[in-house]
Amino acid sequence: MTYPSFSPIPALRGPVPLAHLFLHTFVHDGHTAVDATCGNGHDTLLLARLVGDNGSVFGFDIQQQAMVETGRRLAEAKLSHRAKLLLAGHERLAEHVTGPVQVVLFNLGYLPGGDRTIITLPETTVTALEQSLHLLAPGGTILVTIYPGHGGGPAEQSTVENWAAGLEPRAFHSWRMGQINVNQDAPYLLLIQKAL
Repeated sequence: MTYPSFSPIPALRGPVPLAHLFLHTFVHDGHTAVDATCGNGHDTLLLARLVGDNGSVFGFDIQQQAMVETGRRLAEAKLSHRAKLLLAGHERLAEHVTGPVQVVLFNLGYLPGGDRTIITLPETTVTALEQSLHLLAPGGTILVTIYPGHGGGPAEQSTVENWAAGLEPRAFHSWRMGQINVNQDAPYLLLIQKAL
C-alpha cells in the first residue's frame, strides 16, 4: 500500500482535514465520487482534483447559493468538466448516480455563511446513507462529518450513529474519529468502509 505525501504536513485540527487525508488515500484517477453536501464547494473541488480527467464527481445541495459557489470554485480551477452539480437533496442520490463509487462525502449541519435555519435532517441523511451503501465499490468509503453543536445536531448525531452502529460488521467497517481535547459537542468524523 502506498500513502500520499503532503507538503507541508496537514494540521489535523477538526474532522474536515482528517476527512481530506482519507480522501487523498482512497480517491484516485478514474474514480467516481459523490459530495452529498456541496456547501461552499471546497470538498467538491478537492474531489474533482483527485478523480482526474478519467473520473467524475456528483455534487448535491438543496441551496442555490451552494451551487453557485461550488460552480465558481470549479470554474476558477478549470475543473467544471469533472463534476455534475445537482440542485437536489442528497436523499435523491440514487436517482442521479449509478455505482460503483469510491467515496461518498457528507458534511452535515448548515451552509457556512448561509441561512443557519436550513440544515440537514436525520431522516433524509439516513436515506442518503442507505443509498450510498448500495453504490459503494468494494473498499469504498462513506465519510460523514457530524456537527452536534447546533440546534438540529444532537438528533442527527444520534440517528446517524445508531445507523452506523447497526451495520453488519462483516460487510461494513464503521469508525468514529474525533479529537478528545475539545468540547463534547465538537464536530467529529464517521467513516464507513465497504468490506473488500
